[in-house]
Amino acid sequence: MPKVLIATVKPFAKAAVDQIKSVFDKAGYEYLFLEKYNGESELIEAVKDVDAMIIRSDKVTPAVIDAAGNLKIVVRAGAGYDNVNLEAATAKGITVMNTPGQNSNAVAELVMGMMVFQARNHFNGTSGSELKGKKIGIHAYGNVGKNVARIAKGFGMEVAAFDPFVPKETIEADGVQVFDKVEDMYADCDYVSLHIPANQHTIKSINRELLLYMKDNAVLINTARKEVINEDDLIKVFEEKTGFQYLADVAPDNKAEIAEKFEGRFFFTPKKMGAQTSEANINAGKAAANQIIGFIEKGDTTFKVN
Repeated sequence: MPKVLIATVKPFAKAAVDQIKSVFDKAGYEYLFLEKYNGESELIEAVKDVDAMIIRSDKVTPAVIDAAGNLKIVVRAGAGYDNVNLEAATAKGITVMNTPGQNSNAVAELVMGMMVFQARNHFNGTSGSELKGKKIGIHAYGNVGKNVARIAKGFGMEVAAFDPFVPKETIEADGVQVFDKVEDMYADCDYVSLHIPANQHTIKSINRELLLYMKDNAVLINTARKEVINEDDLIKVFEEKTGFQYLADVAPDNKAEIAEKFEGRFFFTPKKMGAQTSEANINAGKAAANQIIGFIEKGDTTFKVN
């Protein structure tokens, strides 16, 4: 009987836990939950004899992988997987998957919610502005980007995108303008929403050089990863563009400096909240469980990332 560890420092919602249990009960799998654990040592102890593991933002380090004697697959319940050491997993023959698309609507709704909050001056009682007629640029047109485009059009916004990995015809079929150069999109839009992964090509790629193309009163939204932002350059852009604003559910490390110097020009959620809905929790957790079963019983590697 395969044994699955569901390791979550930030636990799934109860409804998602119930769905995960139901999937594994039906398949006849053994499972255990390690929730709100304290440090890597507890994860190392729990992973020793399991065949599969589901995680959220939990870090799967080389030490964790080395301790996992029977581990065959790790599924990250969500889109990003930079918290898993792919090199160590690959070296040990462990398959790593994510669950793309399961959280995408939740993240997209958060993007729009933060934009409304910003446009209405944080609901402080003063006169704000409307999103209708404004232009949003979507940096990376994946599952989240597509949902942002869909909702933004509902607000009456103009929508554009830059993504060299998605065919131009695919983006245009959604009624979205395509930019061939990222700099041109940043220069043309009132809002830019980031949906790029954090990897060797994108870390700190959102820098002063790129952000200075933006309009003086433009707004940058980041629901991707904080690592894609060059935080030193972000301070410079705040200083050089006095109308520039930054919204994120991934607060930068220098948020205290931003709060001290640029009051009213930023908003950071208390923690990463893109996938913090009951629906996204259920979708991602259930998808992760089904992917483990599909891999173990049928060798399905559809969402393999390593």
